[in-house]
Amino acid sequence: MQRDENSLASLRGKPSQPGITAVLGGTGFLGGRIVRTLSNEGHHVRVAVRHPERAAHDALPDDVERVQADVTHVGSLRAALQHATGVVNAVSLYSERGPLTFEAVHVEGARNVAMVARQVGARLVHVSGIGSDPEATDGYVRARGKGEQAVRDAHPAAVILRSAVMFGPADSFLTTLMNLVQRSPVYPVFGKGATKLQPVHVEDVAAAVACLFKCSDPARLYEVAGPDVFTYRQLLRHIADRAGVRARFLPLPFPVWTGLACFAEHMPGAPLTRHQVALMRIDNVADPDVPGLSDLGLAPEHIDALLDRRLQKASSTKGIG
Repeated sequence: MQRDENSLASLRGKPSQPGITAVLGGTGFLGGRIVRTLSNEGHHVRVAVRHPERAAHDALPDDVERVQADVTHVGSLRAALQHATGVVNAVSLYSERGPLTFEAVHVEGARNVAMVARQVGARLVHVSGIGSDPEATDGYVRARGKGEQAVRDAHPAAVILRSAVMFGPADSFLTTLMNLVQRSPVYPVFGKGATKLQPVHVEDVAAAVACLFKCSDPARLYEVAGPDVFTYRQLLRHIADRAGVRARFLPLPFPVWTGLACFAEHMPGAPLTRHQVALMRIDNVADPDVPGLSDLGLAPEHIDALLDRRLQKASSTKGIG
């Protein structure tokens, strides 16, 4: 690959021109938004997925190209990223299944994507999460941290974008909390509910990714989060107050949650995993000394806007019935 060293120098000095931008993980909760945002901004978007025939049924723009790729197989990545000027790695794995382990996907897979992106001379945005730590005891959190290191080693010009916990239409975070708080008179809380959260709208994260392809000299690390910081208990209370319901919160020690998760992991859809419990022990708040949404000219949406839209929709639905 002849473009390697020259392309790295050029990536540091000028923005990526709208051309072919390959998105790995482009059918996921965040990835789908990234695809639509880039497409709307004039990029030729190529969605690289393990099963492109399934991607044909996803709600993606008609002009999006769909190709097969697996982050654990370098050969498929070389074919999928050919002629790409930009690459986004938004692949996420929350529970291990057979050969799809955290190490294989979030470490070795991340390294493979970064290596091939560098070889083809593409600007790379690697999506990670706030709290990723290569020294963590939890396998998922540790793999995300090690994955960042692997990306940095394989593609020094890569941009790592860490996101806070995301909310948005059809999410598994805010929607779940709203439903449980509204339907259950007693709601169990992780520990004492003291973990700090700074939820960010998924569309704001997608917009941040798109902005990074327009920056002439982006930072190497961004942490994107919403405008409000809550403890977990405060967030639950805020949701209950917004919905106008009375809710009692029952603190449960983390070891109890871990035990429950051991059983839940074997249920269909794994409604709770030990890795999710581990994440709830860690504050999920952006570092004020690391560039964020404001540095990209973006104003994050408050969580209340989505809460009110959902409550209004629920009220309208009840009225129709």
